[in-house]
Amino acid sequence: MTKRLTEVAKKAGVSEATVSRVLNGRDGVSEATRTAVLTALDVLGYERPTKLRGERARLVGLVLPELQNPIFPALAEVVTGSLAQRGFTPALCARTIGGVSEMDYVEMLLDHQVSGVIFAGGSYALADARHDHYRRLTDRGLPVVLVNAGVDELGFPRVSTDDAVAVEQAYGHLRSLGHERIGMVLGPEDHVPSRRKLAAMVQVAGWAEGDECVERSSFSMEGARVAATKLVERGVTGIICASDVLALGTIRAARRLGRSVPADISVVGFDDSAFMTCTDPPLTTVRQPIETMGQAAVDLLVTMIEGVGVLHDELLFEPELVVRGSTAPVPGR
Repeated sequence: MTKRLTEVAKKAGVSEATVSRVLNGRDGVSEATRTAVLTALDVLGYERPTKLRGERARLVGLVLPELQNPIFPALAEVVTGSLAQRGFTPALCARTIGGVSEMDYVEMLLDHQVSGVIFAGGSYALADARHDHYRRLTDRGLPVVLVNAGVDELGFPRVSTDDAVAVEQAYGHLRSLGHERIGMVLGPEDHVPSRRKLAAMVQVAGWAEGDECVERSSFSMEGARVAATKLVERGVTGIICASDVLALGTIRAARRLGRSVPADISVVGFDDSAFMTCTDPPLTTVRQPIETMGQAAVDLLVTMIEGVGVLHDELLFEPELVVRGSTAPVPGR
């Protein structure tokens, strides 16, 4: 008990006596101090006293699929900073291979009486995945916001990059350089954002059924290398990728086949994550407006937490094509 009081007091920036008064429900403590103590208790993983468990903490979960892709730490920085400015304590939950699952994280967040949850890149984006844990959040009436496209039937508000505009920009850029054989490296077949990108490509490129020049991959450089190899061997000269990580794997595939990027193969990524200016060559990519989207996700969630209103629509944000060194005119032009 003494250790717990010391840790909570240090985390909340108050005395142990103040922590004791809060935990015992005594008077003489301001609401701000009381909230700080309860939040510290939640963050440190200690159970609240029974009489305090019915109250939700000003704690918000941010659940990410990984931290290796630089786009997710970038989003985390925006969201956690914005939450802190609004008086909430962020709880970062990042899945790892063989580690805690998204479902387990949901249970942990519910146990800690969180005020709401923001998800980015979770199983909600996979049409064939299990979604039972999201419905648990719905049953509890917990505010939830999803970042980027997901399955419609969940009914959560979403903050998304406009995939159709992203593909139009990438395709238009490659066509302006004279490329006619343009392919795509996308995520798994049930990945909703990849489905949207493919639908947009079919529209802008006028592909008929069977004409699609698409290969699927996990969101890894190794998977992209296998997928892109098939496209290059089929004579594709321009490749649009569903992420910067897939684009880097595509560049590696081209080089292993003895091709040069961009002299032989042009590659366009998606995200404009950190360090894409430092790759060889610097990556042409479609930039997601992560800062604007992260702030919008927090604004939506706080609005729901405060009971001001609930928006079930999807907010679409326009991306921006950033031209660098991985694209060039088609060979022979």
